[in-house]
Amino acid sequence: MTSRDRLLAATVVLLWGVNFLAIRVGLDHLPPFFFAALRFAVIALPAVLFIPRPRVRMRWILLYGTGFGILQFAFLFTAMRIGMPTGLASLVLQSSAPFTVVLGALLLRERLRPVQVAGLLVAVAGMALIGWNQFAHAALLPVLLTLAAGFGWALGNIGARRASVEAPGSNPLHLTLWITTVPVLPLLAISALWEGPTAGVEALRDTFTADGWPALMALGYTAVLATVVGSGMWTYLMSRYPAGTVAPLSLLVPVVGFTAAWMFLGETPAPATLIGGAVVIAGAFAATAGARKPAASRRDALVAAGNTPLPGPEDLVAQQGAVSAPPGAGPAPKPDASALRYSGRVTGAVGATDSGRPAEHALR
Repeated sequence: MTSRDRLLAATVVLLWGVNFLAIRVGLDHLPPFFFAALRFAVIALPAVLFIPRPRVRMRWILLYGTGFGILQFAFLFTAMRIGMPTGLASLVLQSSAPFTVVLGALLLRERLRPVQVAGLLVAVAGMALIGWNQFAHAALLPVLLTLAAGFGWALGNIGARRASVEAPGSNPLHLTLWITTVPVLPLLAISALWEGPTAGVEALRDTFTADGWPALMALGYTAVLATVVGSGMWTYLMSRYPAGTVAPLSLLVPVVGFTAAWMFLGETPAPATLIGGAVVIAGAFAATAGARKPAASRRDALVAAGNTPLPGPEDLVAQQGAVSAPPGAGPAPKPDASALRYSGRVTGAVGATDSGRPAEHALR
């Protein structure tokens, strides 16, 4: 991962870590399902009116929007509303990273380097250390709901990855904006059935008071900074790297989440939590540093640049056969394996192999 992309990833981690504070403030004033619907509704209408739809199949937009928008925030907001501590929520939600790695291997056939697997295991061990110290402060149901939110996020990551592969070079921000259209109506319907048809509207009206303005600020933060900016950068990273490479970055979010909860909410982390956070950072760094985008071959690079690539072994033999064949003799005979091997050695001696290695390596 390049230094520029690492900086983008660090920005996403910061925005999403502080986002848990905004969620806590918003949930103090708004019902969870209605709050989640509002988060996406304020973006969905401008997106439909002014942003062109990405050139991807609707199934990937629906998968991304359902996993990232509906499942993640419906479960997360409910868990935090019924007592999940802010810092612990930021930790347990990062179960999306191992979920994404598993789903990426199963559904996308992505292969992991050993250093990635080791780094991910170290980061998960750090999460386990933090969780072991914090589970005593949360009931079982909020923890299970937050784990379900992490699985929903992982499904959204798979949708984002599939969409980016299907439409390479497309604007990731357009995809991020368009997926906000998916959760609005389902979340409003759940809110009407579960929280009451008028509960959300009445709570929203109360936010336009002297006591309710923090909820509006929280809504703006979650909608613009966390969703548009943060998720847009996240989608960009998912479009450039395998899901198993980007997903471990989310393991850094609870470090910011715990720090913000300690500074603004008085949730003091224990020494084991701080040690676990350091382990998470080390593991996530190893997991992201262990992946590299496959280097294009010399022939692919020349084609991409609009130049003519060096002829391969088959090309040389075909040309030799075409030149030596007399008029009316019909097609040239198919070259045998020895001719191909000889031509391959000649090609390596003249320039470079298809893998871009120098000639002396090809002659060995």
